[in-house]
Amino acid sequence: MDFQKLYREKLVTARDAAGRVKSGDRIVVALGCGETPAILENLADRASELEGVMVDQMLPLYNYSYFKKGMEDSIRHNAWFISSLSRGIVNEGRADFTPNFFHEAPGLYREFIDVDILLATVSPMDKHGYFSFGVSVDYTKEVAEQARMVIVEVNENMPRTLGNSFIHISEIDFLVEHNRPLPELPVNTPSEVELKIGEYVASLIEDGSTLQLGIGGIPNAVTAALTDKKDLGIHSEMLTDGMVELVEKGVVTNRKKTLHPGKIIGSFAAGTNRLYEFLDDNPMVEMHPVSYTNDPWVISQNHKMVSVNSAIEVDLLGQCAAETVGTRQISGTGGQLDFVRGAVKSNGGKSIIALPSTAGNGKYSTIVPTLREGAVVTTGKNDVDYVVTEYGIAHLRGKTARERAEALIRIAHPDFRDELRNKAPYLY
Repeated sequence: MDFQKLYREKLVTARDAAGRVKSGDRIVVALGCGETPAILENLADRASELEGVMVDQMLPLYNYSYFKKGMEDSIRHNAWFISSLSRGIVNEGRADFTPNFFHEAPGLYREFIDVDILLATVSPMDKHGYFSFGVSVDYTKEVAEQARMVIVEVNENMPRTLGNSFIHISEIDFLVEHNRPLPELPVNTPSEVELKIGEYVASLIEDGSTLQLGIGGIPNAVTAALTDKKDLGIHSEMLTDGMVELVEKGVVTNRKKTLHPGKIIGSFAAGTNRLYEFLDDNPMVEMHPVSYTNDPWVISQNHKMVSVNSAIEVDLLGQCAAETVGTRQISGTGGQLDFVRGAVKSNGGKSIIALPSTAGNGKYSTIVPTLREGAVVTTGKNDVDYVVTEYGIAHLRGKTARERAEALIRIAHPDFRDELRNKAPYLY
């Protein structure tokens, strides 16, 4: 097979690719940095010609024209996880939201949704005719196997990641070349509060542990506090700059891992060019579909698995709201509960929910007697393990309701402890 000839035959412009979309089509777009901005902006230009097109996305990183008011009847966004760019249109009712556990997303598409078109960015084709989904393998690879049509943007800036991350030229219907820089997420400098939280979290992590971390001030503070640890491993849905730092400092070696020893396992990545360059053709790193990386049973096979996630509020039973402020949707379930459940089933594993004790510049306590009306529980009372603030560690698993309330009040901000004791339903 002449792969280069096949490539040329399938190569079209972004405008031509967008022209393949018909009214009523269901489109799935790769996550985050795997999005296809050239095709999607050309699709938005066709809004007046279209009706009832649904565009499924998770964590969009571009402010697309079809997010604008009045576009929703032609091209309607459907969020599987919400970013700051899609939050407004979801809460205004101009976009839809599909609740899901991240590891189940590929299966939900397979069982319940007919996908007309998959759009994804890939790395350049190799001599064997394969492209890599790069930093967005997650649900993208498995949806590609079931979509009626697969259209990709080939981008020389997309890292060629290894693992179960490839698609062959024969499986692609149309190609667009678009070498835009990948979106970069800045590495936030942790605040003093976050650094203190990071120290407490790090105190729970033993040498030889395998970690799941996200992005933001608290995960960055955790990585900063891990520099004296030895032989840590990574099994995480998201790969970040902080993990690169730990590899370069010799903290992450993956030598003690009981599943995929010697390998960093991830499903998607977002960060700076430093991260993308680290991932490119790196045999230390394997990217896999999220149905594998986030399967709680798979996660649990890593001994000393430690998951670190965050929340908006935690009530005195230990229920964690990480998706909403009351009824206002902020994000989504993502992989939090996948890793909470996987970590606590691991031999020697721990699940940690870490958050500052206050919000709104100290105006509100994040440890509350009861969650706000309408709040969505992401990690339930029967799943929660450790909760950490800058005031300490509360270990809740196996504790009574009274013991939980007392432990959480001890790590609440001092300004709110008396109020919490007075309102605590489990201390009467």
